[in-house]
Amino acid sequence: MSKFLRGTLILLAAGLVTRVLGFINRIVIARFIGVEGVGLYMMVFPTLILVITLTQLGLPVAISKSIAEAEARGDHHKVKKVLVVSLATTLTLSLLFTPALILLAPYLSQTLFTDTRTVYPLMAIAPIIPIIAVSSVIRGYFQGKQNMKPAAYSQVLEQIVRITLIAVLTKAFLPYGIAYAAAAAMFASVIGELASLFYLMTTFKLKKQFPFRKKFFQFARSGKGTLRELMAIGLPTTGSRLIGSVSWFFEPIVIAHSLALAGVAASAATKQYGALTGYALPLLLLPSFITYSLATSLVPAISEANSQNNMRLIEYRLQQSLRFALVTGGLSVVVLYVLAEELMQLMYGAKSGAQFIKLMAPFFLFYYYQGPLQAMLQALDLARAAMTNSLIGNIVKIAVIFLLASQPTFGIKGAALGIIVGFVLVTMLHLATVLKTISFTFYTRDYIKTFLAMGITGWAGFWLVENILTSTYLLWKVIAAAGAMACIYFALLLVSGLIKADDLKRIPWIGNTLAKWAFH
Repeated sequence: MSKFLRGTLILLAAGLVTRVLGFINRIVIARFIGVEGVGLYMMVFPTLILVITLTQLGLPVAISKSIAEAEARGDHHKVKKVLVVSLATTLTLSLLFTPALILLAPYLSQTLFTDTRTVYPLMAIAPIIPIIAVSSVIRGYFQGKQNMKPAAYSQVLEQIVRITLIAVLTKAFLPYGIAYAAAAAMFASVIGELASLFYLMTTFKLKKQFPFRKKFFQFARSGKGTLRELMAIGLPTTGSRLIGSVSWFFEPIVIAHSLALAGVAASAATKQYGALTGYALPLLLLPSFITYSLATSLVPAISEANSQNNMRLIEYRLQQSLRFALVTGGLSVVVLYVLAEELMQLMYGAKSGAQFIKLMAPFFLFYYYQGPLQAMLQALDLARAAMTNSLIGNIVKIAVIFLLASQPTFGIKGAALGIIVGFVLVTMLHLATVLKTISFTFYTRDYIKTFLAMGITGWAGFWLVENILTSTYLLWKVIAAAGAMACIYFALLLVSGLIKADDLKRIPWIGNTLAKWAFH
């Protein structure tokens, strides 16, 4: 099994576990602080992502790419210099941004957000910035070596610690008000990231192939050239992520003010934003752990192939990733669309976000494609083009949100439509850029087969829910319907030849058994 495939499978397994634990975390939060508390939590979260993006300067991707290339040459001296320069840079920036966020929290909550209670979650989450700054550098190091286990295990550990603390802290602070409970949920994330960092640092200490602390400052002082190399990759990547982060930062602000123009009160707007971004979007984004795993593995794998000028391997890796994203994303879209109301009721005890899932799910196939395409652009030194694409898409998204959400006829649905327009446009622009760069074959027949499989599976799912599983207990109804749809979809893919015996043989432990059922 290749390093690329092995690394992807490790990240997929960890991503699945992490997302399941993340949903448990969200269910706990929703049950304790309700849709309004979730709204406060989600209003603050984009601000944190923006500050982290500024702190990282795109270095995780740059580190992964640079270390993959240095490892291919056996240059351990370069590996150490990349690490030292990256740590020095991110730590310096985090020491500037952490106190800045704490000091600016009252101003942000009073002027930009329509709900002043956001000040407490903002201040509670600030200490996470230097923790993530260090852990992202170590993760980039391991990803560059195509060793995905430390990053995978650290993600699972972070979620376990967070869930353990979140129920205790939110319950303890809830008597003081929803704002304090939301702040407690944020602080649980800080402790979870700290546990993850301790694990990564211990693993790095055991696995490193060179004395790291020896001549640390000497390496830092002589690292101007390395910093320039990293910034050549990191800054365009940061630009792309910064555009997304700035857009996400302004998203709750624009939505809140647009809903105010449409006549929606501040507390009601917070609840509606919580239903959209705290209830519906996490479910729609669930399959993205697959594309994130593919994208993370793609950057070093494509960088290595590009350094060897192996264009055939580059196209093969991209075809692998896009086909996997299409097949897995197709099933996710169908299951979420068919079971939208049941999932909302099961997880949150309300159907608040079901309307958004039914509206947005069919378009999320474009989003699942975006990760592998962006990783491909970064690995081929086209991060600047990815940044331009993101800028265009996010400007259009914010404009559409403002135009539609401010109209009483659309309201919060206008925000959902704006989000759809944004990510569909970015994905199409990324695809156009890739097609200009490498020779790439579109297998139209495979797409038609996948859409037919999705349609048949969706019809079967609705029939089961309405005719067979009508009186079943909700949990078993969801499990039975989702399981049946997965089996039908998988069988259709086998019959149509979309999944081949060679693909199945790559699956550890059960691959050879499954391959016997595939059409050769």
